[in-house]
Amino acid sequence: MNGEITLVTGGCRSGKSDYALKVAMEYDHRVFVATAEACDEEMDRRIQRHRQERGDLFQTMEEPLDLGRCFAAATEQTQVVLIDCLPVWLGNLTFRERFSGPEESCPEISAFLGALTAPPCDVVIVTGEIGLGIVPADPGTRLYRDRLGRLNQRVAELATHVYFVVSGLPMQIKPGR
Repeated sequence: MNGEITLVTGGCRSGKSDYALKVAMEYDHRVFVATAEACDEEMDRRIQRHRQERGDLFQTMEEPLDLGRCFAAATEQTQVVLIDCLPVWLGNLTFRERFSGPEESCPEISAFLGALTAPPCDVVIVTGEIGLGIVPADPGTRLYRDRLGRLNQRVAELATHVYFVVSGLPMQIKPGR
């Protein structure tokens, strides 16, 4: 039996990660997949704070590039994998120039989407809606925004449940099957 996918989206500091953690805490055996890398002091402090907040409630895996392999960390006892977050992951891939062109595919994204077609356990994925505001001034940021929008659409299509979090309030926009 394949696991269900819950996608949690929203704006910056909307409460989406907190809501995703709450969903994952309903399970006994949890894996947390962190996509962030400590690229500066502020990010390092943020990562350390998040680690302290989670404590030993999750088995933590840090994977900035290959989310397709995150399910390999799941054991038979793992009930849920929480991935936080797709925008940071996409930024990592973009920074490392993993795309074959502006609109072409990226091998890590293809592998991840393939893994989501039959996850070994339930999956909670945090993403962000960055296309709700003004059009970015530079082409690189517009390209990133467009790629994230397309990635979000593909993951939402595979998801069983989709929640949009606004001001800490989750709104279900795709009910379960």
